[in-house]
Amino acid sequence: MLSRSSFTSLVVGVFAVYVAHTCWVMYGIVYTRPCPAAADGAAGGCVWPYLARKPKLQLSVYTTTRSSIGAESNIDLVLNVEDFDVESKFERTVNVSVPKKTRNNGTLYAFVFLHHAGILPWHDGKQVHVVSPLTTYMVPKPEEINLLTGESDTQQIEAEKQTNALDEPVSHWRSRLTLNVMVEDFVFDGSSLPADVHRYMKMVQLGKTVHYLPILFIDQLSNRVKDLMVINRSTTELPLTVSYDKISLGKLRFWIHMQDAVYSLQQFGFSEKDTDEVKGIFVDTNLYFLALTFFVAAFHLLFDFLAFKNDISFWKKKRSMIGMSTKAVLWRCFSTVVIFLFLLDEQTSLLVLIPAGIGAVIELWKVKKALKMTIRWQGLRPKFQFGAYNDSEKKTEEYDAQAMKYLSYLLYPLCIGGAGYSLLNVKYKSWYSWLINSFVNGVYAFGFLFMLPQLFVNYKMKSVAHLPWKAFTYKAFNTFIDDIFAFIITMPTSHRLACFRDDVVFLVYLYQRW
Repeated sequence: MLSRSSFTSLVVGVFAVYVAHTCWVMYGIVYTRPCPAAADGAAGGCVWPYLARKPKLQLSVYTTTRSSIGAESNIDLVLNVEDFDVESKFERTVNVSVPKKTRNNGTLYAFVFLHHAGILPWHDGKQVHVVSPLTTYMVPKPEEINLLTGESDTQQIEAEKQTNALDEPVSHWRSRLTLNVMVEDFVFDGSSLPADVHRYMKMVQLGKTVHYLPILFIDQLSNRVKDLMVINRSTTELPLTVSYDKISLGKLRFWIHMQDAVYSLQQFGFSEKDTDEVKGIFVDTNLYFLALTFFVAAFHLLFDFLAFKNDISFWKKKRSMIGMSTKAVLWRCFSTVVIFLFLLDEQTSLLVLIPAGIGAVIELWKVKKALKMTIRWQGLRPKFQFGAYNDSEKKTEEYDAQAMKYLSYLLYPLCIGGAGYSLLNVKYKSWYSWLINSFVNGVYAFGFLFMLPQLFVNYKMKSVAHLPWKAFTYKAFNTFIDDIFAFIITMPTSHRLACFRDDVVFLVYLYQRW
């Protein structure tokens, strides 16, 4: 059987291989081998860019309720850009008529054509086009009200919004359409075309050479939940912001892979909101910072696993609570469960929710160990039994109770006052939402105060040897990594601030050990 050190070395080794393999895969995505014959001026086996011929192009955007069109019937032209310059960035907002079918939870599609100027798209044999739905289905966000007065942000609630169940998905409007054209004069090797780009390529034979037409791409990663608008039966027009920018081949291939990854998450059951957090990481972050984020995330995963392993190992062998604050363990369990319920109520991303749920289960198990609790079943009724403390453990409990006594004088009035203030001035979805928010605000704002009993016990006993320092070390690394993620992943502001609060707690522990 492997020893603990051997197992840790194996995990670190697997992690290093994983990082190296990922770097190699990423290099293969952003680097494309050009056609070797192009360097010699030969045309055989090469696929040349049609854009190099400097054609006069036109960009046209149509809308229709059908997913495919064969002629110009039953379609609406919403944007026409004559003398389209692929090098020039632009953004335009147009009003789009919403058909009755779309207002009744139907779908509206955008057909984007890039064709020769002065020729209708369906008459141009060298046109390229892409299709994108302008609508999606999502459960609307519950309305928030003042629990005492019943007032809401909206003075008038539509009758159909009252009748629709909150868990019933309704049609939402995508208010942004982001377009890209690959502008590099890149010559592909016809025998080894990248599979990701190949499905976006349309090739034509011009004389003895093969050319690929402009690669038109719709950036689906830019479709964010914050830009969605609910479509109701009274809506006749909605705004659509069409933005365009050129894109390099390397970024195009990377974006295609990321869109495929988001689509795979949706196939596995991730909601639009869950995948929106992943989109935000790529769209709202500089590519160089994104590369740094990947390495940071990889190390976060490693430290999470090592902290989990050492923490479980420490508490599994723990037989005595000498030097350990039971109150701190109980509070940590309570705060972790409250934070999990708060994130669940806020419909936070699964990227944040799942680790919080696992942490809550672990903290419940720690409480069972700290209280020396055993559960015996008498039929269907559980019976709880608690073990006895020895003299040293009772001394620790005295220090623990002394610290909590003085701490409660400060903590309880602050929490009660904060809950009362939020009830009077903040709107919530329900009383449960207010209760969870009040608890979690107390946890985030004053939760670090509940770490003081353990610090007080350490001070009185003049020792920190009883603490799980290996797990603490890995958690400390992750705390500083969380500071970086606090600016990248969308999460409640209070949860973001709590990441920085934990830095102070770990620094105090390190000072006590020193």
